[in-house]
Amino acid sequence: MKEFNIPAFYRSSVIGSIKQNRKDSDPRKKDFAPTVLDFGPVRFFIARHFGFCYGVENAIEISYRALEENPDKRIFLLSQMIHNPDVNNDLQQRGIKFIMDTEGNQFIPWSELNSDDIVIIPAFGTTLEIEKKLNDIGINPQTYNTTCPFVERVWKKSEKLGQENHTIIIHGKSNHEETRATFSHSDQTAPTLVVKNIEETIILGDIILGKLPLSEFDKHFGSRSSSNFNPERDLDRIGVVNQTTMLASETQEIADYLKNIMLQKFGEADLKNHFADTRDTLCYATNDNQQATYGLLEQDADIAIVVGGYNSSNTSHLVELCERKFPTYFISSEKEIISEKEIRHSNFHTQELKISSNYLPDKAIVNIAITSGASCPDAIVDAVLKKILSYFEGVKPLSEVVEEALN
Repeated sequence: MKEFNIPAFYRSSVIGSIKQNRKDSDPRKKDFAPTVLDFGPVRFFIARHFGFCYGVENAIEISYRALEENPDKRIFLLSQMIHNPDVNNDLQQRGIKFIMDTEGNQFIPWSELNSDDIVIIPAFGTTLEIEKKLNDIGINPQTYNTTCPFVERVWKKSEKLGQENHTIIIHGKSNHEETRATFSHSDQTAPTLVVKNIEETIILGDIILGKLPLSEFDKHFGSRSSSNFNPERDLDRIGVVNQTTMLASETQEIADYLKNIMLQKFGEADLKNHFADTRDTLCYATNDNQQATYGLLEQDADIAIVVGGYNSSNTSHLVELCERKFPTYFISSEKEIISEKEIRHSNFHTQELKISSNYLPDKAIVNIAITSGASCPDAIVDAVLKKILSYFEGVKPLSEVVEEALN
């Protein structure tokens, strides 16, 4: 896989050496058990796979190259380049301005841009409508386009389904940049709608089977479907794709449910004419991160710490998995660890920050599972680990513990 040129301050010698060791010893990722760092009074279970993915490193490399190549030009990002505050803050401090927020609300009017400006397309991609706006201004959106290749793969699959006269069902969050971009591309070739979860999919299934009247469609999906969507016509032949950062198990559940709905309506003999058996469009890194988190769930940890941006979809799903077994703390960086007694963390269900006390168990040996989202630098995970270590007495030297783990 390509090696990217990203700033050294995002990397970590500790986490990096652990990752490289696992990559060398298990290149095909057959083993998703975590790496154990045993410091004596505290033991960390480091997820097999986490942190920067191909798409994120590609986006970071292109963004910093845009800065280097255009020292005398104004440089803009459409929105957050990735969902990590440290990365986005660093880019802003270097002079890059954001045109809009993650939900598409404009900070800088299009009228303020001119053909001499540089605009970076974020890793989530963008809509065809925004690409046209940039082209009309005289800005080539492809010059510094950091769209993740795995997102583009979803667009290609949607296009193929559309050419085969399927309606596209997108499993995703309708206000997420990636889903908005995928919807824009899919809508060019096929009727398209977005479902967020299995609960919404059940409602859609009831509409398809006639258990709910067609008038219910606009109530539930009107704002998340193509402008000319006709539920009477457009729900007879469907295929499922997803926002690449969703839970793989949930996407599969949605696809299986809709396949069964079409089976009930059209029968086994005619099923393939009404439901496209698409391969899952989850990106490799999201899938690996989730599989590695299942590996953490097999451990007897006391707590889990998940590090990443609070608006990061793929990170929130790792939190969701960890919560199935462990008291879980979702933090953006080591700065959220206030002391050995208090930690500030996000409740991703309510999008609220809270402070919890006594998060570190009072016991002889504390076991901590740790992972991070695909947009979180290894250096931040390293800093989290070291800060927690500082609260324990009699810990083994870091270099010694890492050396033991590598051998």
